[in-house]
Amino acid sequence: MSSKSKRGFASMDPERQREIASKGGRAAHQKGTAHEWSRDEARTAGRKGGEVVSRDRAHMAAIGREGGEARGRSTARQRQSGFADRESIVSITREGMPGHGAAGERSQATPTQGEATR
Repeated sequence: MSSKSKRGFASMDPERQREIASKGGRAAHQKGTAHEWSRDEARTAGRKGGEVVSRDRAHMAAIGREGGEARGRSTARQRQSGFADRESIVSITREGMPGHGAAGERSQATPTQGEATR
């Protein structure tokens, strides 16, 4: 017996399928028969899909693993680029932060004419 060959819509390349489906969707909207989701309908569908997906423990573990690995890569990149010190203790005194000049320190610029007469 020969293997099953794809026929009709299934035999078309994905781009052609998408084109035809898009035309069908536009026609339904113009005709007024396209499905419009209500808030309750969308909420119910989302909950149903979420329940089905969350039952697949292997899938949920894979999602969690990907998130953990991405977080680890992000942290490693921050450490390499020198941002690790953003959570370290910095002592701030009345003189200000180290390396940023004293608090309230005026610039050494020459006074303007109005300032000189005061």
